[in-house]
Amino acid sequence: MAVVAAEKTIIARIRQVAKGGKNPAVIAGIGDDCAVLRAGKGGENDALVTTDFTLEGIHFRRQWHAPESVGHRCLTRGLSDIAAMGGKPVAVFLSLALPKHLPQNWVNRFMRGLITLAEKYGCTLAGGDTAESPDGILADIIVVGTVPRGKAVLRSGAHPGDGIYVTGALGGSAAAVAQFEKHPRGKLNPGDYPRHFFPKPRIELGRVLREKGFVSAMIDTSDGLSTDLAHICEESGVGAEIEEGAIPRAMVGKPAREADLDLALHGGEDYELLFTAPRSKHIPSKISGVPITRIGHVTRIKNTYLVKPKGARLELKPRGWEHFGR
Repeated sequence: MAVVAAEKTIIARIRQVAKGGKNPAVIAGIGDDCAVLRAGKGGENDALVTTDFTLEGIHFRRQWHAPESVGHRCLTRGLSDIAAMGGKPVAVFLSLALPKHLPQNWVNRFMRGLITLAEKYGCTLAGGDTAESPDGILADIIVVGTVPRGKAVLRSGAHPGDGIYVTGALGGSAAAVAQFEKHPRGKLNPGDYPRHFFPKPRIELGRVLREKGFVSAMIDTSDGLSTDLAHICEESGVGAEIEEGAIPRAMVGKPAREADLDLALHGGEDYELLFTAPRSKHIPSKISGVPITRIGHVTRIKNTYLVKPKGARLELKPRGWEHFGR
């Protein structure tokens, strides 16, 4: 029996079909972190819309994640997409499918985590839906935001010679998952791994990068550096070289240890911003209190390479998260 194709293949096929129904109000659709919509003429802003699933057993485990963490992470997924477009979140829509015997207290705490984060970034829970799930918790989040008309930062703007930059540090979330998989329940403290359990969407930083005109293309690192860099290269029709020694690796756990290079390259759910910038732009080493690191440059040749400390170049394949691929 044929099985479902890999996630990237499914999206490519859906995108091909969707091209047949082009609507002039859809400025950018499948292929970016958010859809960009334009309603009418003369408006000051475009609308940003993104949607993400949070699925029990895939994105969280009840034995690891407190309900507040699940709610926080659920909304972070959507907020991070808005950040990657340089936008401002406005409204949230949540659909929840819940097992019949799930304690109400779990739902209350989940909502507390989600609403606390929404209030921090000035967006409102404006609607949604609920249903009974036959197996496990499913949460679908839709976040609507705004960006000045024609100013949304897309994945498709990178050019040869642009620098490649990343905010914060990478590998922290994947390192937490690796540690929790190794150790029995109760041996580790979730509070020692905030990058995984309570990640910070880079809303303010994304807005500043857009306003200052620093970025030519941008994406959030939800699927891992190697995969998200491949998305930018594919949409922009370019390649890339990144320096192994320049990749900022997160310090995780207690005592704190640097995340493995493999996790920094391919681990997802860090929700940092990966962006390209023209050579003419001077990118500060820190914006809004968040470190920014140049890790490489965009090339004309449509391959991606990892440059080792002694100069050897290895082709960097996208090995981040992909549904149906594992």
